Amino acid sequence: MRTIRIRRVRATTFAILGSIAALLATGIISLHAQGLLRGTPPQPDGNEFYLARIAYPTSRFAGSRPGIWNPMWAVDYPFGEAHFQPALSRMTTISVADVTGDEQYFFELTDDRIFQYPFLWMQQPGSGAWQPTDAEAKRLREYLLRGGFLFVDDFHGEYEWAVFQTAMRRVFPDRPIVTIPPDDPLMHIFFDLTPGTPIPGQRHVRYSRGGPPILRMEGPSVLRGIADDEGRWMVGINFNMDLGDAWEHADIPDYPAEMTIEAYRIGINFVVYAMTH
Repeated sequence: MRTIRIRRVRATTFAILGSIAALLATGIISLHAQGLLRGTPPQPDGNEFYLARIAYPTSRFAGSRPGIWNPMWAVDYPFGEAHFQPALSRMTTISVADVTGDEQYFFELTDDRIFQYPFLWMQQPGSGAWQPTDAEAKRLREYLLRGGFLFVDDFHGEYEWAVFQTAMRRVFPDRPIVTIPPDDPLMHIFFDLTPGTPIPGQRHVRYSRGGPPILRMEGPSVLRGIADDEGRWMVGINFNMDLGDAWEHADIPDYPAEMTIEAYRIGINFVVYAMTH
């Protein structure tokens, strides 16, 4: 089991969002994701952590900002990574790779190089209609049982849950998907998480005059997971949540600060857990 040192900091609005201010000055988020999956993803370069995405076949596309139109598995790219990576680097002593440059870290499940990356991020498995082939399901199962971690984000409502559940049954027919208990070590490994905090996509937040924001949610936010035989979480599932959007819009005043802060906390807890278990 890998051991890493963690730098404890106060989880205030300024502590988390402060890392975003430096990011904005660098111009990193001006990058547009063009020509996705063209070329060869690079080999690991010595950093400890890479926020690598799973690329899967989909006929649906979406964009989180004007002029950006990506396949569903790449929603929030590159802005989600460009905001989350500096925060993770600042909050911990993990050596974090920059995965928003010219060399994108996108991998299909049949790519043998996924075994070089212990943390894989999957977005929009419901809207993107992710349905792994037998070969892909077998490869993901092997990856997870060998110690890898799958982080699933941005799918909502019962229909999209059914799509995801059907797909995961191809990977693990006999392993249940369960709610992560509030007292589980993952919930407190770095930050103390607040179960049930709503984390909507930015376009689902509306404001009333003088009142709290109005959220269009398709159900309560819940953290779920799939564990191995030893009780280690192999899959972390953010259901009825959009962490990528909350990371991306951390610097937008209209997005509620308490929700983007909790999104960063959840992401960091999952990374620290995956890197230490």
